[in-house]
Amino acid sequence: MNKLLSCRYNMDTNRVEARFEDETTLAIDCIAVEDEYGTTPAQRAELDWLLWNKPLEYAQMVLRGEMERYLSLGCDHGRLEDLSLIHISEPTRLQLIS
Repeated sequence: MNKLLSCRYNMDTNRVEARFEDETTLAIDCIAVEDEYGTTPAQRAELDWLLWNKPLEYAQMVLRGEMERYLSLGCDHGRLEDLSLIHISEPTRLQLIS
């Protein structure tokens, strides 16, 4: 996998579907992400906001293992950083889509 091109939140499957430059497609299980990182109502609300408004940034943070650090900043979606490089650190939340 290389550059992440696009993401979309699929509310029917509760997954963020990410498409990469090499045509690889991954699905991020949002329930698993919420179960691991959304321990407070504010964190869960922030995760929901990201899903609906910034699915690309959501996917980048999950793939880079930065979700916990982001949420520790106080759940302020105005603090999104440039997360352009992808590093998969927790592949258990990912599913290849054929």
